Amino acid sequence: MQNLIIFKNSNINNIILFLKKELVLTITTLLAIVSSTISIPKLQYINFTVLILLFNLMIVVSAFKHLNVLDYIATFLLTKCKSNRVIFFVLISITFTSSMFITNDVALITFVPLALIIGKKTKINTLSLVIYETLAANLGSSLTPMGNPQNLYIYSFYNIKPINFFMIMIPIIVLSIIFLGIIIIRTDNNSVSLHLSHVSIKNNMHVLCFYMLFIIILLSVFHIIDYRFSFILTLLVVLVLNKKLLLKVDYSLLCTFIAFFIFVGNISSMDIVKNFLSSILNNPKSTYFFSILTSQFISNVPSTILISPFTNNYKELLLGSNIGGMGSLIASMASLISYKLYSKEYPSENKKYLKLFTFYNIIGLILFIPLIYFIDFISFF
Repeated sequence: MQNLIIFKNSNINNIILFLKKELVLTITTLLAIVSSTISIPKLQYINFTVLILLFNLMIVVSAFKHLNVLDYIATFLLTKCKSNRVIFFVLISITFTSSMFITNDVALITFVPLALIIGKKTKINTLSLVIYETLAANLGSSLTPMGNPQNLYIYSFYNIKPINFFMIMIPIIVLSIIFLGIIIIRTDNNSVSLHLSHVSIKNNMHVLCFYMLFIIILLSVFHIIDYRFSFILTLLVVLVLNKKLLLKVDYSLLCTFIAFFIFVGNISSMDIVKNFLSSILNNPKSTYFFSILTSQFISNVPSTILISPFTNNYKELLLGSNIGGMGSLIASMASLISYKLYSKEYPSENKKYLKLFTFYNIIGLILFIPLIYFIDFISFF
């Protein structure tokens, strides 16, 4: 009997820990359930295109990580570094660039640990480097539809043409390069001698196969190939080459999307909510600023899904949701990854991290919000 009680308590504790760890999923699921008691949910609320594209991208990126492709590239570049500034430049640049293709959260999961390892081997400012990498991932990911979840959602929801998407986001990328460039130039330029463990790619043939699969997935993102074909092909390749990759998919993120689709669909059918949000999102200016504001409190992905049914100003939503990834720690959920990784390594520096992180992100918001709005206003005319 006592063993049964201990077993039950252990299960309850595990459930509580899971709910705390997946707080966003927990909240969105509760919202979906509560809203479903007011309005009947419909299957059409769920955007299966976005879910399938996200699944495909997660699979292929997990394969690259498993095969050490990303670590190999980063280690190769870092072994050539001879000074602090060059280390900062390489890690920030590779995080910025890779986030365009492998998403901002995966870029941080991959390259923040490298920064922490280097911080142990040298006297570089690890705290600053991790924060700069976080900025780089959130800003760099804005360029492409697959760079982050909100981009993929907006791109699919509004059926934006690829050339239009890139043209909208180029001003953010240009400003980001300038912003990050100034940060890098301000770092110390002391010489270092860096010795990292050799990283080898596990299976060149598998790398080639997943690289070809990645190209096909990108073609499906850009509507050149049917996303359903790329989904079937992804499953076949994984089942043949490495079934364990199916366990590496971030199913909590996919479930979070499903829950939010249901919640937003439910409340969108309520006249009082529909009238309120439609009234405040009826012009480009309000869409732009409202998406930035709400991102600070509920994160930019939920904010995007919430706003999208009530506005046709996809350009301003796209700009606002990406700029809104700066600011608070939860403005972009990817930022929490860096914070958790750094806090685990340096638990006594939590407050210091939050203080410096907030400082640079607020500076970013102060610079980006008016400049991007002005550029958007000029292009409108």
